[in-house]
Amino acid sequence: MESRKAAFHRYSQFNQLIRAIIIGMLTGLVVSVFRLIIQYFLQLVTASFTYFHSHPLWLIPWTIGSIILALLLGWLAQTYPEIKGSGIPQVEGQLTNQFDEKWWPVLWRKFLGGIFAIGSGLYLGREGPSIQLGATIGQGVEEKAQVGHLNRQIGIASGAAAGLSAAFNAPIAATIFILEEVYHNFSPVIWLATFVSSLCSNMVSMQFFGLRPVLNVPYNHMLPNNLYWHLIALGILLGILGRLYQIIILHLNGWMARIPKLSPIAYPIIPFLLVIPIAWYFPITLGGGNELIIILRSLPFSLALFVGLFILRFVFSMVSYGSQLPGGIFLPILTLGAILGAVYCALMVRVGLMPVRYLPNFIIYGMAGYFACISKAPFTAILLITEMVGSLAHLMPLALVAVVAYLVVNALHGEPVYTAMFNAFIGNNPQPARHKEDVTMSITIYAGAQLDGCKIKDFLWPTDCIVMVVYRGEEKIIPNGQTRLQAGDTLILRANSATTRQAYHKISRAAHYAQG
Repeated sequence: MESRKAAFHRYSQFNQLIRAIIIGMLTGLVVSVFRLIIQYFLQLVTASFTYFHSHPLWLIPWTIGSIILALLLGWLAQTYPEIKGSGIPQVEGQLTNQFDEKWWPVLWRKFLGGIFAIGSGLYLGREGPSIQLGATIGQGVEEKAQVGHLNRQIGIASGAAAGLSAAFNAPIAATIFILEEVYHNFSPVIWLATFVSSLCSNMVSMQFFGLRPVLNVPYNHMLPNNLYWHLIALGILLGILGRLYQIIILHLNGWMARIPKLSPIAYPIIPFLLVIPIAWYFPITLGGGNELIIILRSLPFSLALFVGLFILRFVFSMVSYGSQLPGGIFLPILTLGAILGAVYCALMVRVGLMPVRYLPNFIIYGMAGYFACISKAPFTAILLITEMVGSLAHLMPLALVAVVAYLVVNALHGEPVYTAMFNAFIGNNPQPARHKEDVTMSITIYAGAQLDGCKIKDFLWPTDCIVMVVYRGEEKIIPNGQTRLQAGDTLILRANSATTRQAYHKISRAAHYAQG
């Protein structure tokens, strides 16, 4: 009997990995095409404005077309709120059983909406939409296979990681980001499939974009030990400005709503009109910012220029994201961090405390520190920049800057930006109650939590909530009241859909935090 059980588990895991490979390859293909079309659209915008310099009358039809496109995208986003913004909060809601969506309507609308919003030159990133595109593909594959709730969740997580991997050519960081920041789950049942999907997606994207790092920032000098104090100072600066970023971006929707006589459908008109003078004077800054990061070290070394670029990118990133169009903040955050690194270096050079040759180093450090503190995901930040830059040489400085920036934001009572965005999103878009259906959810127990070492019968479970299955490593346990739970266990629970959110919060707290 035991051998038959073991054989069945191996067969199930094998099937799961096959689906993970399929999810990874499909996501890699879709996201690579998504990246490629956005890249071509941005090149078209740049070439068009180069032409307009000698034929300025063409700005009139361009402006009219921009307003029409803005209204169409505004209608699409307001009619289908699931595609608003980056998409990461929506995916987090799915993985924490507090939100759900149909995969196909979101997939094609997010694909088209993201292409036209980001490809038009707005300061929006492709990575958030890529994560949501991958999540919808994973959801679709698992639903077609009809393999149950846990496998559906694994498929969504795998697709999300595969989407980020294809967007940045960073499979390790993509896996860590989804597990650390979005799913909050490091169960062996989850991480293997997620990593396999990320690798497969990265293999597909490399066929489109090659092996070159996404953010190729060459450097010739390592930072000496006697200058490491600059990393602490930079981390403090990034942490303070990162908290400012969190505050502003979380209040954007409220501020936009106060604009008199402006319908939410018309919000995108503002950034679409503002992008015209930006494309006229500063075309290199268009889009998410990866091109700007790459050439930043080659620009004239000027403190005023770097400060000006930061103000421009910061303000228009907020305006772009406030339009509620499909597009993320992941890459714009990295761009702002890179510019802040350049600002710090230029300031230190001006006062004679640092040689100019370390500018590329601080561009790299700034990206990691700014993302680490805003997302409160330092491990992801360190690994992501390491993979995207293509070098392990900066690991120690990256870690120091990221940790200091993270501690500063923590001291200023900042919370992970994507979690805060999800809470705002779910508050504005409550899920309809379905009293006649039960909902399945999965939760992993952390070490030292209230449920760690607790027997099922000894915990006061929410009304109409049942523990269906316990996954312990590769073992599948059908529990009873005497089953003692352990750290690392993934629980599959069924609860009344009318009280799903309250049940999830209660059990999640018991699974993550110690009693008292």
